[in-house]
Amino acid sequence: MRTCLPAALAATFLLPACLVQAAEPVETAQPAERNLPLWEAGIGAAGFSTPAYPGADDRSNRGLVLPFVIYRGKTFRADQNGVGARLLNTDKVEFDIGFSGSLPARSKDVEARRGMPDLGTLVEFGPRVKYKFADMGEQGRMRFELPLRAVIEGRGGLRRQGWTMEPRLVWEKRGEGARWTLEGQLGAVFGDRRINRYFYEVAPQYATADRPAYRADSGLLLVRTGLFGTWRMNPDVRVFGFVRYESYSGAANQDSPLMKKSTGTSAGLGFAWTFARSAARARAAE
Repeated sequence: MRTCLPAALAATFLLPACLVQAAEPVETAQPAERNLPLWEAGIGAAGFSTPAYPGADDRSNRGLVLPFVIYRGKTFRADQNGVGARLLNTDKVEFDIGFSGSLPARSKDVEARRGMPDLGTLVEFGPRVKYKFADMGEQGRMRFELPLRAVIEGRGGLRRQGWTMEPRLVWEKRGEGARWTLEGQLGAVFGDRRINRYFYEVAPQYATADRPAYRADSGLLLVRTGLFGTWRMNPDVRVFGFVRYESYSGAANQDSPLMKKSTGTSAGLGFAWTFARSAARARAAE
């Protein structure tokens, strides 16, 4: 989900995206947006707990401290909507090319995958269309997003691990003066056979008495919903948190021996501190 990024397949997320989203002031189509600094820099930290991979019964608990950068250029953007190139932006439709990612999972730490290859760091890259279809005033705004991503694994080199598509509905609400923000999402992740094989196939050489060989198919990976929120303590510091629920019932590979649970939950809490801003304003880049 975009709330920590959206589309992190290994049930975790690329922390800088969450930090950027937490640190980013409210953006609207009003002239005030164009008076924001062209760039901002800071540092953030978060702790979170997620399934080791979709359907795993082992969990991954992590704490990270990382820097972040926000950049509000006319085309290239690194903001609460992600990192990438915004090629079209109207009142209703936005089209961009960007990326998201997920952290690795070591098979020795996951009982169901013991003896199998590790799950490496994944980067997802590709286009996304956003359609803003409802402005409900004080009740928030609604939009539909459709990202299509190529999945690249970084483990002993780079290799393509298939494609994903994640249609989703997004609701967002901002408090007065952007003191707080809430964002909810409901979506489904579909993958081609290659990415489903990556998570759920058991090749004959890795089969055991408790883990029979399995051939994975393309199709639904999961359905998920979640909520992401931020609260501004002062102009430089925001705290953020998220909760996410995923269902794997009806997934294309729910019969895989690596699919140990039918649902999964994730949660995290952190903060973002902005310590530097440019004198140049974003409107100079418009």
